[in-house]
Amino acid sequence: MMKLKSNQTRTYDGDGYKKRAACLCFRSESEEEVLLVSSSRHPDRWIVPGGGMEPEEEPGVAAVREVCEEAGVKGTLGRLVGIFENQERKHRTYVYVLIVTEVLEDWEDSVNIGKLLSTSLGNIVRPHVYKTIKIKN
Repeated sequence: MMKLKSNQTRTYDGDGYKKRAACLCFRSESEEEVLLVSSSRHPDRWIVPGGGMEPEEEPGVAAVREVCEEAGVKGTLGRLVGIFENQERKHRTYVYVLIVTEVLEDWEDSVNIGKLLSTSLGNIVRPHVYKTIKIKN
């Protein structure tokens, strides 16, 4: 199912969840440093880059595209970490690992979104995140 919005086409799965894709972007294969971007809806919150899937787009392709648009990085797509649901917002997000190989100076959302490279996720992730998402088996 698809729904048109002024700036994009939203796609939904058979359960009515918005189809999304995102990446945990690591500086190296050691996966010690992860890239986070500021949320466009809540600029004081740090999130992994991701967004809605386009019609007929595979989740991995969407994840790579969204990371480039939102964070200005390119890289090697790795394993699927999981499929997470936000039941409150009716989102289902495929989350992959991406090893960053290139950092762009200019990218689509560079004016609206900030970047942060962190070694300690525990200080950034907020407790409410754990209540709103779960891994879909």
